[in-house]
Amino acid sequence: MADRVTVIGWDGAPLTDAARAALGAATLVAGAAHHLALPEVPRTAERIRLGSVALAARRIAAHRGTAVVLADGDPGFFGVVRTLRAPEFGLEVEVVPAVSSVAAAFARAGMPWDDAHVVVAHPRTLRRAVNVCRAHTKVAVLTAPGAGPAELGLLLDGIHRTFVICEELGTEREQVTVVTSDKAADHTWRDPNVVIVIGGPAGAGEGGGWIAGRDPGAGPRGWTQPAEAYGGELGEGETDLLRAAQLARLGPRVGDLVWDIGCGSGAFATEAARGGAAVIAVDRDLEACARTESAARRFGVQLQVVHGTAPHILENLPEPDVVRVGGGGAAVVSAVADRRPQRIVTHAATRDAAELVGRDLSEHGYLVECALLQSVELDTRAWTEKERSVAFLLSGVLPERAP
Repeated sequence: MADRVTVIGWDGAPLTDAARAALGAATLVAGAAHHLALPEVPRTAERIRLGSVALAARRIAAHRGTAVVLADGDPGFFGVVRTLRAPEFGLEVEVVPAVSSVAAAFARAGMPWDDAHVVVAHPRTLRRAVNVCRAHTKVAVLTAPGAGPAELGLLLDGIHRTFVICEELGTEREQVTVVTSDKAADHTWRDPNVVIVIGGPAGAGEGGGWIAGRDPGAGPRGWTQPAEAYGGELGEGETDLLRAAQLARLGPRVGDLVWDIGCGSGAFATEAARGGAAVIAVDRDLEACARTESAARRFGVQLQVVHGTAPHILENLPEPDVVRVGGGGAAVVSAVADRRPQRIVTHAATRDAAELVGRDLSEHGYLVECALLQSVELDTRAWTEKERSVAFLLSGVLPERAP
């Protein structure tokens, strides 16, 4: 095992005395091509071009001598430190930090970033990174080849965002470009880069927030809100308790894309978006679409509203993680199941309708649960019944994609 491993963050600034001393004593140096070209790297040191950090860690673990790993920005922030410290390599590391590329990008843009989400996009996580950009007003994306500004822009089709693209930060070729998301695919961008994605209502107030990213306590308490919060009367499938049960079954979270088909007043779509998920709300009624957009503005969340009739309108929508079917019946549920989301919830007014939907979900390979929900609202002044609601709640979970 290497006698000593030092990880040096590099942000383009002159190396610190500690970094110079570590490099001067190194018998093995790992880093990207521009790191290995630094004049401080000893000519006699073994050099490893850093591609797979895990492979480099194995080489370092087998090396007898002093190893240095060079990495862009802060190596402890979505960087190499986590991999190098993994138990299977047995490495103890010292870190010489630098300014993170995210902090540098926001500094170049002249913007605060305590209210920003930070995500890593590579081909495997690109879709989830895009969903965060759909749902939140300020996101920094650490990109990778095949998951860069062009791919982000293409997957944000129909969603307007502003991109601040920072290429090769800290180098002589550093460049900062501001484009709209629909234009990002028209260019070829140099790696590495950081993309700041901006759009939608403002985040933290002038005094700033108290927690980095989105304030989880913003807005009123409760997973669901009463009908009055959405302008009065709600549809038969939009009662507070039914929405709460649907949210509990789906569990929408940051990085998910939720479809709400037959969004009605926008109550469910807004509440899913309040949890941090990206939401596409679909309805054939223009007034329902307008109510949903109004509800989203009222609660300060971002969602996409699509006017059209399911199931045909669903064909060109991006892949969902979880889906609520608020209207359309078995035909729509079947079309949704063809897209293989992790979870689907819907409701039925009769047992026959519930059985029809349940059989269809089972035939698509979903594990199906059905519960008869009955709620009775009481007037607490006289403890008399005000309103009664009965519905069959159906949920399907796809085992191959659970949880």
